[in-house]
Amino acid sequence: MGRNFREMLDSQWERGRFVCVGLDPDIGKIPESARMSGVRDTILNFNRAIIDATKDIVSTYKPNSAFYEEHGDEGWDALRATIRYILDGVPRVPVILDAKRADIGNTNASYARSAFDHLQADAITVNPYLGGEPLAPFFERAEKGVIVLCHTSNPGAGEIQNLNVDGEPLYKVVARLASTEWNAQGNCCVMVGATYPEELGEVRAIVGDMPILVAGIGAQDGHLEKTIQAGIDGRKRGIIVNASRSIIYASRESDFAEAARKKTQELDAAIRKVL
Repeated sequence: MGRNFREMLDSQWERGRFVCVGLDPDIGKIPESARMSGVRDTILNFNRAIIDATKDIVSTYKPNSAFYEEHGDEGWDALRATIRYILDGVPRVPVILDAKRADIGNTNASYARSAFDHLQADAITVNPYLGGEPLAPFFERAEKGVIVLCHTSNPGAGEIQNLNVDGEPLYKVVARLASTEWNAQGNCCVMVGATYPEELGEVRAIVGDMPILVAGIGAQDGHLEKTIQAGIDGRKRGIIVNASRSIIYASRESDFAEAARKKTQELDAAIRKVL
């Protein structure tokens, strides 16, 4: 039986798992104890240690492709090997490729093949700026998750995302499209920054029980309690709570994996407390 992102995600929520660990390996921050002879092996060794330390706590993993692409062939190989390691070792945990792809349909078809066929990711983040039509190559993959950027966590998000469109901010328009016209296959999700809990609550009211990837917990100081209260759906599910730097760089010493596990456990416990 093939992998289905939404089914796997629902299974994780049933087990009370909401934490998403972002696998964003900044080569300059990887501890000396994890370093190998080359960039590819260093990244892979570091990621494997983080995965092994957190795999029984997380709901998902989210590698950001930028941290791999910057290293050329070695980086791409490390990304593919990292995803393969998760698929083989923790097959119940879905992988979100954070690539924020956005282009015309013909180009997106190639992006979809790269993400889903070559890298074998279970979901991908996409930018809606070009509209829903060119996103069809992603949405057509019914078993894959397509996570539409709705309101991002960066301080300047409002410059575009809060623009007034017929009396409401643009991010609400995106949320409505994602939950209706773009969701014919039932595989659409949205992303909202934890740094904007009020907007997160507004998006939740629009999208119903649709999955929301919540970014910005930890290093970007998203307020966890407000975030969970605003983002949880009517079934007390519906959120994927991502933390990257605050977990994977919790220690720069040889105990980095143990420190990552502790931080993941702390975030997991904090989410459960709110629920």
